[in-house]
Amino acid sequence: MDIRLLGPLAAEVDGVSIVPSAGKPRQVLALLALQPGHIVPVPTLIEELWEQAPPRSAMTTLQTYVLTLRRHLGTAMGPGVPGAAKEVIATRHGGYLLQLPADRTDAGRYETLLAAGQDAAENGDDERAATLLRQALNLWHGEPLADVPLGPVLSVEALRLRESRLVAVERRIDAELRLGRHGALLAELTTLTARHPRHEGLHAQAMVALYRSGRRAAALDVYQRLRTRLADDLGVDPSPQLSRLRQAVLTLDPALDRAAPSRRGAIFDLYAA
Repeated sequence: MDIRLLGPLAAEVDGVSIVPSAGKPRQVLALLALQPGHIVPVPTLIEELWEQAPPRSAMTTLQTYVLTLRRHLGTAMGPGVPGAAKEVIATRHGGYLLQLPADRTDAGRYETLLAAGQDAAENGDDERAATLLRQALNLWHGEPLADVPLGPVLSVEALRLRESRLVAVERRIDAELRLGRHGALLAELTTLTARHPRHEGLHAQAMVALYRSGRRAAALDVYQRLRTRLADDLGVDPSPQLSRLRQAVLTLDPALDRAAPSRRGAIFDLYAA
């Protein structure tokens, strides 16, 4: 079985889809697949499906949804392995368990590559870090669980995944800036700052990439646009880190030409107090 969660939900056995068409069974499958090898308690599943107003038949209906998933799985697995579907989507005391290695889901593979990429960056291997983080990001094919109704539990999981993806993008760009690839990053950073107009880390990266590409005025424009947006939306100024970065651009600080090898953190953090 292979399950994809980083985009539209997909789950296949030997090329045969086991994803039901109805929304609530899809929610159950997604929640189990986000925690393979771990019991998902019944109260968590009920909260996801009905929030704070479950019907009296909630437990029976949940069991029906699990049976639907097992039926789809059993059909895909074929008659040669009777009972196997019940072993894969297993009933445990207090909940249900998807018996599946984490690397059989794209979210599991993503988390493994992300951790390895972050470790490589911390150990000073920016080439390996950039490669691993790019591989992790290439597993994404849209918004997480794009075609699944999101209750309160899955909404939190989707938010966590989106935030993790943004962190991975930042860390990859940090590594590539340290490798001197500022010119190749300009188009991507232009798009990212437009999509995240109040994200200071991405704006800091854009400023550094522009400065190193000989576009000092454009780097200052990035700061000014962010400053205006923060003032208009929130009534606040950019952080001290970003203000110090702006000052470094104004004064042609030589430290901007490269990240010091002893500082393995984010570009944004180089200007922390």
